[in-house]
Amino acid sequence: METDPPSPGDAASVPPPVAARRAVTLLFFINGALFASWVSRIPALQQKLDLSHGTLGLALLGMATGALVSMPLAGWCSTRYGSHRVCQLSAALYALALPLLAFAPGTAAFMIALVFFGAAHGALDVAMNAQAVQVEKQYPRPIMAAFHAWFSLGGLAGAALGGSLATWGLSPVGHYLLAAGLLGGVGAVFALPRLFQDTEPSNPTLSSLASTSTRAPLDWGPEKRRLLLLGTVAFCVMIGEGAMADWSAVFLLQVTGAAEGIAAAGYAAFSIAMAVCRFCGDRLAQHLGPVHLVRLSGLLATVGLALALLDGRPVSALIGFAAVGAGFATVVPQVFSAAGNVPGVASGPALATVTTMGYLGFLIGPPFIGLVAEAVGLRLSLGTILLTSMMLILLAPALRLPSGRRRRSSATKNKSIFVPI
Repeated sequence: METDPPSPGDAASVPPPVAARRAVTLLFFINGALFASWVSRIPALQQKLDLSHGTLGLALLGMATGALVSMPLAGWCSTRYGSHRVCQLSAALYALALPLLAFAPGTAAFMIALVFFGAAHGALDVAMNAQAVQVEKQYPRPIMAAFHAWFSLGGLAGAALGGSLATWGLSPVGHYLLAAGLLGGVGAVFALPRLFQDTEPSNPTLSSLASTSTRAPLDWGPEKRRLLLLGTVAFCVMIGEGAMADWSAVFLLQVTGAAEGIAAAGYAAFSIAMAVCRFCGDRLAQHLGPVHLVRLSGLLATVGLALALLDGRPVSALIGFAAVGAGFATVVPQVFSAAGNVPGVASGPALATVTTMGYLGFLIGPPFIGLVAEAVGLRLSLGTILLTSMMLILLAPALRLPSGRRRRSSATKNKSIFVPI
């Protein structure tokens, strides 16, 4: 188990906390795998409970509500009691909540279970990112992007497991019990006991979400428009990430006619492309610059989603979803880097503003897609993500950094990532 964080003056002489880094990396992987286990069996649960697209969308709104309620509370608790304790509690609740989704006998119970599941997921997101920030402070180089890449790899593993178990005919109940037991047990033994023992306020973004009393004064001034534009970029990306997570399998199953095992691979294709591009995102940003990178990312996501929606074949949808994952992967790190370098605005409040707008998109995207699909069909409903992807191309100039800060940002562009999608 790691010792308390060293003081700033001693940080250079103290070896980096390798054990804590491995524990946090494993926690990111487990979080992604549990989440992907859930989304990979959404079509089966929809059929089991006989839910329409609209009803499923309302149920997913319950998950969003649970996360929105728990995230500020988790931020406050991480500051007050330490993020390692919040990780331990929320990870246990997260694993326990997964089987409840499959055991739900009806729509009302399913919605309640989703609220609980969303609350545990949101709390773990906040706490594990606070852990990642504390561990990164002890390293001489940025390592945040690697943590989030492992979340994507966990999503790939969870989706692959879900597809395989669906193909073998295992019910969602058996699948969720297996995933919760295996992943929860690995986390309890190898990750949770070795987390970084932090007791000080960690990420100013998390602290500002937890309590307004910890926020630095936010001098909007002439930069208000730029922060709102950056927040809009984050919103456009993350509404698409939420839609891909919860509706890609449903689209493959119901629109393209793919088998359930192939349908579960939709999120896997999205996840693996995102993971690969997150691992090489820093190098791409260094060569292309944030503006050109976001423009190309928006174009790639738009073309990929258009292919998936217009062609109508399972293989085209899988290729298209992979292109969407590659396009979305590097945008959020660039947005947070730009927000942290807005002149005249404290980085904490600026990042809190942009992060909140982005995560709001991730939460409202899935229920919005479901409600619109009820009226116009799932294909046209997902077409709204084409519009938000094209918005990235138009809004990319908002990521242009002040000339005096471009060199600094290239070394720190991934230090303030808050959401792992």
